[in-house]
Amino acid sequence: MSRHTGPNCRFCRREGAKLFLKGERCNLEKCSFERRSYAPGQHGQGMRRKQSDYSVQLRAKQKLARLYGIREGQFRGYYKEASRVPGVSGENLLRLLEGRLDNIVYRLGFAASRKAARQLVRHNHIIVNGKRVNIASYLTRMGDVVQVAERSRQLEGIHESLRRSREIVPWLAVDKVNLTGTVSEVPSRDDIPTIAEEQLV
Repeated sequence: MSRHTGPNCRFCRREGAKLFLKGERCNLEKCSFERRSYAPGQHGQGMRRKQSDYSVQLRAKQKLARLYGIREGQFRGYYKEASRVPGVSGENLLRLLEGRLDNIVYRLGFAASRKAARQLVRHNHIIVNGKRVNIASYLTRMGDVVQVAERSRQLEGIHESLRRSREIVPWLAVDKVNLTGTVSEVPSRDDIPTIAEEQLV
């Protein structure tokens, strides 16, 4: 599967909003978006044309995909699944994306960014319901228990991330001492803190 290997800060500048793709660096003055909030490229500071309806929808979709770090094919699959489920498709899509294991690890505070959380999962540092899971796109369910593997509990990156003050979403319960978290309920739209505009996707 293809993956992005270029600078992540270009994504924030392209979407015109902080996507917090680089963890704590995004809160510092060194953040590229703080220093250059215009779009990347030689025409980034030039005059902007009026956006068409298609352009607005495309930017909303790209922002959501880049926020959660998923590729086009994956996003299309999530959207099809969200459309099949009863309810508002946009909210269903957000719930699916929030239920990804890498996002849960990030929301619990075990990683500074979703990219770092994905690396923890891929390197076998995360256990779900007593079993080791190394698939970042694994969809969690209500009642699932996510914890850091015993051999990985001394990793400085995890403890450094937990020391950062980040609000835990109400649909997750976290035990910072035992490095364990539980998906306590299915999140409502109001309980999902995101800058995405899912109704435009």
